[in-house]
Amino acid sequence: MRPAVARIDLAALRHNYHLARERHGGRAFAVIKANAYGHGAVRCAEALGDVVDGFAVAIMEEALSLREAGVRKPILVLEGVFEAHELEEAARRDLWLVVHSDAQLDMLARVPPSASLTLWLKLNSGMNRAGFEPDRAGEVLAQVRESGHCAEIGWMTHLARADEPDCPSTADQIALFDRATRGLPGMRSIANSAGILGWSAARRDWARPGIMLYGADPMPGEAHGLRPVMQLRSRVMSVRELPPGTPVGYGARFVTARPTRVGLVAMGYADGYPRSAPDGTPVAVDGSLTQLIGRVSMDMLTVDLTELPNSGVGSEVELWGGHVSVNRVAEGAGTISYELLCNVKRVRFEYHDDASSF
Repeated sequence: MRPAVARIDLAALRHNYHLARERHGGRAFAVIKANAYGHGAVRCAEALGDVVDGFAVAIMEEALSLREAGVRKPILVLEGVFEAHELEEAARRDLWLVVHSDAQLDMLARVPPSASLTLWLKLNSGMNRAGFEPDRAGEVLAQVRESGHCAEIGWMTHLARADEPDCPSTADQIALFDRATRGLPGMRSIANSAGILGWSAARRDWARPGIMLYGADPMPGEAHGLRPVMQLRSRVMSVRELPPGTPVGYGARFVTARPTRVGLVAMGYADGYPRSAPDGTPVAVDGSLTQLIGRVSMDMLTVDLTELPNSGVGSEVELWGGHVSVNRVAEGAGTISYELLCNVKRVRFEYHDDASSF
């Protein structure tokens, strides 16, 4: 079988969740939207099941898949409902819902309550994406209570620049949220992954760790002790010896400057490795660092084996994981680790659950 594999370390996932929860204090939703950022939502939920306070997903479909798989812990649906009839299903499945728009308030008003729901009211403190304006907090609370759907209330906002430790806008967002919700009943949630790691002032009743669960540190320096959960790996399938001045791959982007051993690897952009990765992107072969050379194609890529004389056909290649930070690959490709992890596909997923690292 083709040796392209995503190895998922479930013990590392639990380690990162514990780190997030301890750093923040209180309780923490494990954010497993987008198929757990490409890692497999059901398997990750099962691995966290005995330690997690609750889960957060983006949409109802994700929440229902978890319920159907037997997940019983609280599940928060971050986008809330899109249609009024979904309120009844949410109540039946005991899902917690975010309410962030007037359209959703209207749905609550129009649909007779079949059961009470835990509703989290989202305020726009500066992201300017989803959420009610802060000066409407009291009004929105009154409308939600009047609907008869609400059993318990939570308040939340989302930080736009928490991964920039010197940016004052995060402190401004926190202060605005606090002013808007002062004296109002209910739970509070502000901190995403960067908020947990970089902003002690954002700690409230619930945290919402996402990318940090999967071992990609969102803060500069990557010094918080997170463990990579996914190791994307494959093997060298052939080796070619090329003289100086020889082009490699589509578009002849890379031309050898010396006699070069080129390893062909079974991994490409159809597997989720970014086509935009430049020459020099770090790659580990048999545990030793080398680099990508030539443009990534759909099913294959090429690496420099010149300084690794003992590596060849069958050698193990890590594209990211314990030796190569997914953040470094993303930075070179002009994107973020979130996108790379979410895009992994076609490869075989192997789940491991032990205390050892890669």
